Amino acid sequence: MRALVITVMVATMCCPLLASDLKAPATVVAGTDFVIASAESQGGTFYLIGPSLVSKREVQNGSEISVPGDEIKSAGVYTALLCSGAGCVSTDFYVKPSSPARLSLLAHPSRVRVAEPNAISAVALVFDKFRNLVVEPAQVEFQAVAGEAQPISQSRTAANGIAWIRLTSGKKEGPIKVGAIIGPAKELRVVRQVASDACNLRIKPEWAAGKFYVSTDPVRDCSGNAVPDGTVVSFTKTDRSGKTTVDAPVKRGIARVQMPVDGNARIFVASGVVTGNELNVTGKQ
Repeated sequence: MRALVITVMVATMCCPLLASDLKAPATVVAGTDFVIASAESQGGTFYLIGPSLVSKREVQNGSEISVPGDEIKSAGVYTALLCSGAGCVSTDFYVKPSSPARLSLLAHPSRVRVAEPNAISAVALVFDKFRNLVVEPAQVEFQAVAGEAQPISQSRTAANGIAWIRLTSGKKEGPIKVGAIIGPAKELRVVRQVASDACNLRIKPEWAAGKFYVSTDPVRDCSGNAVPDGTVVSFTKTDRSGKTTVDAPVKRGIARVQMPVDGNARIFVASGVVTGNELNVTGKQ
């Protein structure tokens, strides 16, 4: 290709460009056959220079030069030259993307807490079948489907080939499918919804073999989803020996700690910024 470009440059340097006798449409759709009109009845060597292609061929006598769609798949500015013994003539034309036929979809983040406003971002890039970015306005339909629920759809107009949307995560943990549709093209991404912070913490006392334990009820978020194992719950005890805080991870839905009690004691529970009920207990003698 480099050698062909050099050949075209040499041809235009040794043979001055004549007043343009080539006439191409100002705009052509990518991948579409079209014709360039020529006033040169003797034919000559035809060059086509585009963003991703340079071609050369001999053309016979006639007033029209046929250009197949395979030579103009990439959008952008093209230059056509016709060189003969009398010199070279040229014309420029623009190839625009064809109709939308493909999508690229990005969804962020891959994991999100439930019931988070505007927590999920989806961005769609619109392309034609030749992978040219379609910059003209086009309607993209976004869909979100959680579990077996009905899809929620919203339409957005792509500007300069890009359409985007923000979505609020659902109230139940599990996968949510985020999709984008335009014409025949559809793309789908999956975002994992996980439980939010603990809510409505409740604790209860328990004596076993002379030892005192405090355990939570099953720890859930405000939407009723079980918080993941490993979530830290803090137990704080105040008695005659002073104030003691013990952190315990949630295991199989609950958190449980052993706490020695000296006389009357008050016990509080918290997880993050969420607090729960208070226990008043008396140690066994």
